[in-house]
Amino acid sequence: MPNYRRSNIAGGTYFFTVNSFRRRPILTPESLRDALRLAIQKTRLTHPFEIDAWVLLPDHLHCIWTLPQHDANFSVRWSMIKRMVSQACAAEFGVDDLSTSRTQRKESGIWQRRFWEHQIRDDKDFARHVDYIHWNPVKHGLVARAGDWPHSTFHRYVAQQMLPQDWGIGADVAGDFGE
Repeated sequence: MPNYRRSNIAGGTYFFTVNSFRRRPILTPESLRDALRLAIQKTRLTHPFEIDAWVLLPDHLHCIWTLPQHDANFSVRWSMIKRMVSQACAAEFGVDDLSTSRTQRKESGIWQRRFWEHQIRDDKDFARHVDYIHWNPVKHGLVARAGDWPHSTFHRYVAQQMLPQDWGIGADVAGDFGE
């Protein structure tokens, strides 16, 4: 079994990408969103973390979390969240033709097995990743403006006057990400 290298900085801030299994577009229906919200709430009771930014797209999500000062275990948090969502939504979004490996591991057909993380290095890196998160629905052609996508912390940033409502309109925001 491969031994994955993960960042291990207690109190760190991390950017994550988590995909649905086979990139199926199942993550935005209300039932799955409700299950995800509840799983995050329950996980945060025993394993707290701050959500700095978030976007939920049909087949993946991006987010930035900051962990408590003496804690670096984001993997356990993702494991708990994925498990609770899978248990709540398996009947509606599960897959019948799971591989032997997934069946033996008692995995569902909702989430890709792993996730991708990047440790945020500084304020510039943080701002760049927040912009990436908020621009992602536009990048994928789901909406014309970041403010048109409902499943994003963009709206929180606007409400807190951290971003203007028309952020990204007429600007080359995507160019800031090297794309």
